[in-house]
Amino acid sequence: MAESRLIKKYPNRRLYDTKTSSYITLVDVKELVVGHEDFQVVDAKTGDDLTRSILLQIILEEETAGMPLFTSDLLTHMIRFYGNAMQGMLGKYLESNIHAFSDMQAKLTDQARTLYGENTPVNKDLWAQFLNFQGPAMQSMLSSYVDQSQKMFMQMQEQIEGQTRNLFAGFPFPAIPGIPGLAGQESEVKTKAAAKK
Repeated sequence: MAESRLIKKYPNRRLYDTKTSSYITLVDVKELVVGHEDFQVVDAKTGDDLTRSILLQIILEEETAGMPLFTSDLLTHMIRFYGNAMQGMLGKYLESNIHAFSDMQAKLTDQARTLYGENTPVNKDLWAQFLNFQGPAMQSMLSSYVDQSQKMFMQMQEQIEGQTRNLFAGFPFPAIPGIPGLAGQESEVKTKAAAKK
């Protein structure tokens, strides 16, 4: 396995690529990402890993220029998950969905190469033509995938709630609105307490 490319970030905000022994920009780092090149950005002084913050800067620049990928509604929902007990699960869920989407794109690219020939570059124009032709089918496929994902997520949440209820079934809890089963436990506890008097 090839060693990760090391990029050092200096206090003056400049990025230094140790492989090419030259200063680079965020645009250059974006090209490394697009080219599937493995790299790590570290603080030149402290050695702290800054890769995530650099990637977030690239996303911010992409979002403010041209067509944004994230809607305000999606960003709002994502922000609400910070500090939430489900934060880690949402991260894994989004990551697995991005991987699935990338796999689907790779398969479509392979199919396009098979149709148009190995030497034909699969460029944006070809993708645009393909998606215009396959638009409704793609939308339907993505919509059903999202529906299945949502159902799976809901089932997983119900399963966790069920396991939590079973785990704490022997403990007397006060009634909590919206959680069935606990109100009955409270009245049962009161009845037992009254019987002891």
